[in-house]
Order: sequence, then C-alpha cells, then structure tokens
Amino acid sequence: MNRPAVSVDRASPVPLYFQLAQQLEAAIREGELAPGSRLENEVQLADRCGLSRPTVRQAIQHLVDKGLLVRKRGVGTQVVRAQVRRPVELTSLHDDLAAADREPRTEVLELAGVPAEDEVAKQLGVPPGTGITRMRRLRYTGAEPLAVLTNYLPAELLALTAADLTEHGLYELLRAAGVNLRVANQEIGARAATATEARLLDERRGVPLLTMTRTAFDDKGRAVEYGSHVYRASHYSFALTLVER
Repeated sequence: MNRPAVSVDRASPVPLYFQLAQQLEAAIREGELAPGSRLENEVQLADRCGLSRPTVRQAIQHLVDKGLLVRKRGVGTQVVRAQVRRPVELTSLHDDLAAADREPRTEVLELAGVPAEDEVAKQLGVPPGTGITRMRRLRYTGAEPLAVLTNYLPAELLALTAADLTEHGLYELLRAAGVNLRVANQEIGARAATATEARLLDERRGVPLLTMTRTAFDDKGRAVEYGSHVYRASHYSFALTLVER
C-alpha cells in the first residue's frame, strides 16, 4: 500500500479536498502511485493529513470521476492507468501513444471503398459520390479501449491493408508513401456515446465522449485525410500551450 507525501494549506482559498486531490493526482501522473496499487483507506488518509473523512472522501471521489482511481468491493481504492494527455499537434494517436510507452494496439473494424457523403466530400474537396477510402479502427492503450477512429482518404492516395493499419499509425503510412503533411484544421468537442460506441469503448450508453474532427493537407495544399474520432473522456484529454499576443 503506497502512502505518498501529502499536505494541505488551511490558509489557502483552494478547498481542502481539491488540494488533496491535486497532490494525489500528481503522485499518479508521476508514477509514485503506479497503476494497480492500493490507496490507504479514508480513515488512515484522513488521520495522516489531519482532515475529516468527508473531505477525504470528496477528494477520492473527484479522482474516481476523472478515471484515475476505482473503488473495488473487498479490495479498496486502486489506481488505474493514468489518463492519456495528448498535445494538439499534427501527429497520429498511434505515434503519440508509442512515444509515451502507452502500448498502442489497433483493431481494424472497417476498410472499404465508399462513395463520399456530402460532409466528407466537402472536407476532401471532391464532388459528392466520388469514390474514397473509409477506415474505422478501435485504438487501445494496453488492454484498455481508448478511441474509435474513422478516417477518409482520397481513393488514389495509397493502397492500404488491414495489416498495415494494425501495425502502423495512419500518418506513418502516409509519410512512408511520400505524402508530406503540412497543416490541418481541427475541432474538438464533446457528445454522448451511441450504443455502438459505448459497447466498443466499454462505457455506458450516453456517457460523455471527447470528439475531434480534423482535415489534413499536404505541402501542395491538397486535402489528404479527414478524420472523425471519439475518445473516452475518463481516459483521455487534449493538452494545449497558449501564448499571449
């Protein structure tokens, strides 16, 4: 049972439960509290920090709601795998997970040639009904499902197999084929999970999911990929750096 060093400042305007939650979250993200490790019980933690049990319970519940802790009957409170924090850059999820040693794994749900529907045609700059390639993948980190990725490419761009998509990230495959990605338009949002998405992601139907749509362009200004992705909000977040102008 791990007992990370924690302390609270009673003179701070930050609520005590939130101070405790932040320190426990930092211990999880820095690896001091490893996935699968047990947290000391509420009574022990309250005594050690000089806090009330309701305050400690609120801090723990905050981390449960964020997907960092889980309560198991007969076991106690355990740390789960830390949330994936992804920088908003022109990279693929597969490559970002691999760079962070998060064990990316892909299940190809669909790979087919289809006529472009209106929105996809608009994003790729082709007439509606034009033949394009549609792929749908379930991306895991370790054993945990993380995202459902739907992508559309111009049909003539490159030939893909399910084995290619299982073993490599899409942007890796595009670059290997000589496609020079340069810029992308991206939107991030949220919506409720459909029944199919909930089943694939091991979530409840209607649970909030993060969404991301992206149209990527090559160095000639040609739209080469349009993606519509959904992510488990409890396991995933986007990270941005903001600069004052």
